[in-house]
Amino acid sequence: MRIAITGSTGLIGTALVRSLRADGHEVVRLVRRAPAAAGEVRWDPRRQELDPAGLAGCEAVVHLAGAGVGDHRWTAAYKQEIRDSRVLGTRALAAALTAMDTPPRVLVSGSAIGYYGDTGDRRTDESAPAGHGFLPEVCTAWEDAAQPVRDAGIRTAFARTGLVVARSGGAWGRLFPFFRLGLGGRFGDGSQYWSFISLADHIAALRHLLDTDDLSGPVNLTAPEPVTNREATAVMGHVLNRPTLCTVPAPVLRAALGEFAGDVLGSQRVVPRRLLDSGFAFRHPRIIDAIRAA
Repeated sequence: MRIAITGSTGLIGTALVRSLRADGHEVVRLVRRAPAAAGEVRWDPRRQELDPAGLAGCEAVVHLAGAGVGDHRWTAAYKQEIRDSRVLGTRALAAALTAMDTPPRVLVSGSAIGYYGDTGDRRTDESAPAGHGFLPEVCTAWEDAAQPVRDAGIRTAFARTGLVVARSGGAWGRLFPFFRLGLGGRFGDGSQYWSFISLADHIAALRHLLDTDDLSGPVNLTAPEPVTNREATAVMGHVLNRPTLCTVPAPVLRAALGEFAGDVLGSQRVVPRRLLDSGFAFRHPRIIDAIRAA
């Protein structure tokens, strides 16, 4: 297939491009600069600029672009950047797709399990409503921005992503160096649930969404059994053969991270009901499998 991808230079996008090209697919990368290579198309999400002609012949689109949630302290300006980078980008993409004479058959649009807010110890699947707070509001607006695509009859799946376990990127990538130095430990009391997924399973799940014609709407991209922060910490120490005696108290996290600390300390026990029901098989279903793979 010819597949267009936004956010192709990020952790997920880079791995997805590599996977698709390895299997012979043609990838069109949407970039926010002048194209420098074949297969690149310029777009400007903030100005709502994307020429539909650049997507001609694409059978599928994967939309992953968005500012990193944990990359900076949550000032008012950066919170606006987190929201705008997702909502405006989705609107620009929706306008281009709905203007095409022959649109793609599927859009896989990024989202996050932040949609559900703090779920405590309650197992939460795609039937749950949106939570309360900044991230649920962002995820709701993010998904709503794709409504014109759905109205146009294009199959649209929302990949609600959990914590991706990877060595060189994302939130987990920031943890590995500390654990290797023996400075790893739990956050707060460690009782909060972390809904994880290995990088390999995340890429496989995205491709499953592209290929499964009866999957649309929200789909949780998380492993089947979330673990607590305390459990994840113990497994990290075991796999890396390092002590995990350090603890980051909740007040220290709040002082260091500001508002974002509430989400770090919050609990999300999210399960991938729709992925499992559609026949998807995880390579790394357990946290120890995912960490060893990373």
